[in-house]
Amino acid sequence: QVQLVESGGGLVQAGGSLRLSCAASGRTDSNYAMGWFRQAPGKERDFVASISRRIGITYYADYADSVKGRFTISRDNAKNTVFLQMNSLKPEDTAVYYCAAAVQDSTRRSYEYDYWGQGTQVTVSS
Repeated sequence: QVQLVESGGGLVQAGGSLRLSCAASGRTDSNYAMGWFRQAPGKERDFVASISRRIGITYYADYADSVKGRFTISRDNAKNTVFLQMNSLKPEDTAVYYCAAAVQDSTRRSYEYDYWGQGTQVTVSS
């Protein structure tokens, strides 16, 4: 079992930045792919970004088109933590952001993730 706890959400004005963190505990000895998803009120949970398990010495990141160039996903395996740096935030980025871990390779499909955090609220005012 892996437990995930997100933090770093809050209220920010449009154009501002936030950095989300996702701390993993439990069976973190496995090399998981990690993802961030978000869910706005009345909408489905959407893929935001993912970062692969280590492949050689490289990690591969993937982004939804809506956040590409504004958001950056990274991981610190020594601290069992994944980050989502969000810049140039827009009101449409307002949502609850969830961190997820996948045993398999990184994916955009939420159903392929095995563990989920409780989410952190991000609100962007215009």
